[in-house]
Amino acid sequence: MDFMERLCDKVNEMPELPITCKKGYLGADESFVVYPLPGSRVVQEYMDGTKDWAMNYEFAMKSKVQSKINQTLWTVQTELEKLAELESQNDSFEFEELIITNKPFINQIDDQGWFVFLLDVQAKITVLKGD
Repeated sequence: MDFMERLCDKVNEMPELPITCKKGYLGADESFVVYPLPGSRVVQEYMDGTKDWAMNYEFAMKSKVQSKINQTLWTVQTELEKLAELESQNDSFEFEELIITNKPFINQIDDQGWFVFLLDVQAKITVLKGD
């Protein structure tokens, strides 16, 4: 299923973001990522094997410039709230909606001056049964 890739692509299409979003986890340097969170669940399963899912994802950004993180995550959050369509490139899912479950919030600051902020979302999608 290519949902996370399409979500990452959609974020990277947003104009004026100062950093590119990638799948995976935060690196040692400045980074902006999306990854799945625990707690995703099947909401409904159909006789043909198709399933409606509520899937949890988190965007995380790490930088030494707190204002850069704040601007980036609030922009992403604002745009994702308006997201009405997201298409699979391999016909593996149908997008229903994206819910912002937590607005951007600070998660960490370390003794080297790195800030980490998070933004949590829940995607409601239908995962289509493959042949």
